[in-house]
Amino acid sequence: MAIKFDEVSRTFYLDGKDITYAFFINEYDYAEHLYYGKTIGHDDLRYTRGTFGGSAVVKLSRPDVKTAVKSYNHFGSELTFHGTGDYREPMVEVVNPAGDRLTQLLYDSHEILSGKPAIKGMPSMRGGETLVLHLKDKVSCLACDLYYTVYEDTGVIARRAVYKNESKDVIMLNRAYSFAMTLPHMEYDVVSLYGCWAKERKIDRIPMHHGVVSIDSKRTSSSATLNPFMALAEKNATEEQGNVYGISLIYSSSFVLKAEGTPDGRTLVTGGINDFDFKWKLESGEEFETPEVIIAYSTEGMGGMSRSFHDAFRNYLINPRFVRKHRPVVINNWEATYFSFDSEMLKNIAKAVEGTGIDTFVLDDGWFGKRNNDSAGLGDWVVNTDKLHGGLKEIIDYVNSLGMKFGLWFEPEMVNEDSDLYRERPDYAIGVPNRPHCYSRNQFVLDLTRKEVRDYIVESVNKVLQENHIEYVKWDFNRNVTESYSLGREPERQAEFAHRYALGLYDLCERIVEANPDVFFEGCSAGGARFDPGILYYFSQIWTSDDTDAEERTHIQYGTSMVYPLSAMSCHVSVVPNHQTCRMTPMATRADIAHLGATGYELDTSHFSDEDRAVVRKQVEEYHEIEDLILNGDLYRTENPMESNYFGFMVVSKDKKEAVLTAYRRMGGVNNEMKLLKVAGLDAEKVYHVSGLDMTLKGSTLMNVGVAPMFAGGDFMTVKYWFKEVGAR
Repeated sequence: MAIKFDEVSRTFYLDGKDITYAFFINEYDYAEHLYYGKTIGHDDLRYTRGTFGGSAVVKLSRPDVKTAVKSYNHFGSELTFHGTGDYREPMVEVVNPAGDRLTQLLYDSHEILSGKPAIKGMPSMRGGETLVLHLKDKVSCLACDLYYTVYEDTGVIARRAVYKNESKDVIMLNRAYSFAMTLPHMEYDVVSLYGCWAKERKIDRIPMHHGVVSIDSKRTSSSATLNPFMALAEKNATEEQGNVYGISLIYSSSFVLKAEGTPDGRTLVTGGINDFDFKWKLESGEEFETPEVIIAYSTEGMGGMSRSFHDAFRNYLINPRFVRKHRPVVINNWEATYFSFDSEMLKNIAKAVEGTGIDTFVLDDGWFGKRNNDSAGLGDWVVNTDKLHGGLKEIIDYVNSLGMKFGLWFEPEMVNEDSDLYRERPDYAIGVPNRPHCYSRNQFVLDLTRKEVRDYIVESVNKVLQENHIEYVKWDFNRNVTESYSLGREPERQAEFAHRYALGLYDLCERIVEANPDVFFEGCSAGGARFDPGILYYFSQIWTSDDTDAEERTHIQYGTSMVYPLSAMSCHVSVVPNHQTCRMTPMATRADIAHLGATGYELDTSHFSDEDRAVVRKQVEEYHEIEDLILNGDLYRTENPMESNYFGFMVVSKDKKEAVLTAYRRMGGVNNEMKLLKVAGLDAEKVYHVSGLDMTLKGSTLMNVGVAPMFAGGDFMTVKYWFKEVGAR
């Protein structure tokens, strides 16, 4: 068993791959955190509690406690609560019928399940042995179930909470986080991923301090601004070594993650649904389920943390129908035509890549309604026959005749004011009565909290998919919510909006994805503004950024890889000068960087020469050589483009029999300094043939010495090395 309970010490031990998570039920029935780290024996860890300073000695508000004790504030925590001697960030805040805001959630019982229950209406990880800890406030009859799931093949813990109203009265939830966990000291750096459009997931690392470090989104979206991820890295932790705790929330709406440096020198981490502009009316007998959080632990620095997340998401989160299968190699028409196209133009783009190995043509925005620019048509999922004279069928049949699959772009959650849908049902758009709408990209967001709106979207999108031979969908989301208000909710329940939007989104995804099980779905949100594990559950890859410039992509893909596997990143080769940065980079470089993810092309191929086609054919062949590594391999980040002139990703097969190293040099120069590229992740005892060097070398030699790259002259150059085992020396 991965989960064991010692009845004498009342300690729970949860063992995963190379990790142990331990807590116990203390003498006051409080769930007290003891340890999360490298695998240890099931010894009595209560000796680590120590004695903590401070004057907050209280008599706990319990009739069975007769003397003053240290308060809850001094206990390492699995769940923090408000108003009974704990002054840290509470995991839950309520308003009881009497108007007080007190809670005291203490141990009632537990159960160990062989499987993992799904969350109602929300994505979550599959599989794994699961502990359910039942806590209860005996005064208010608020109950809480804490769920813990461990995995034998990856170093993560999955956690979540379910709050239950077992009283006869209404309870208001003002805060309902997913987890709390106390770490043993404050000597951490807080790592997060920040950004904006076209600059997603840049890495921020700041020192932990007394007080609260908080990252959040208030956008009813996980957002490009801050990703639902936080890491606590010990001061000396690097990419390759040191203790790191990573936290990733499986959620796609407004969130918050917090790290609090407490007066006793420890760190409390907690978070979940953002409690800003949040209230939830919990009727008698009702439950409130929180999104799942994945907590990784690594002794191998940031890289080890990332590999744990990658394994967890590939093994237990991403759609098993697609996660390890060949990904479509696409040609997308967007940067070739934008809105200005007709059937013949699209046919020419598709015909030009025939025989190159590109296997999927994707028709992007502009095929529906009166969609000649971004101010009209959204919501009207009917083919624009002025552009596509034979409808979708003609272009699909033509693409299929070339031996290619056909894909289509949708933005199901949006509507334009200039659309038949808005003219007929303006109330379907999110908005506040008697207030003017906020415009963004000339569009409004549809109110997914309402079932009738979701029903319209499901019927419209499924009709297109089921009446046409479409095998790939790109699902976009190009603006954030600005008015968190629903005409389908009474005034006192409007603060439920952001979470109800998430539930509506997941219902929409479930009904469309499951109705079309053979269609491959890719997520998008003005690039990578909703790149989160919740979306990844439904869409096996996500468009990483609208910025397709190879130089910028080294930064974006490096940061994204902190949490998400390479197979989750959709990466395209685009035209130069680049449409976002106007930068000129070599075609080979653009391809080498794009091949470090699910690859594709986005340019006007109708002007290709025979030489251009030959270049693309060779690039696609090279991608297929490494595709299995991209889908399944372990990633080692060997050069950080945010700290040097170089970028390096090394991807190694699980059996360590083969690997590929892609390295990039930003700026060339005269009399360049000597540079040895790091090599990582190989088996020290195996012998490898290294193409690019045409040499056979032992793994220990390669990893300790590295390789000396021969970059071509000029800026923005790449080199690539393949490593294949040839036998033991």
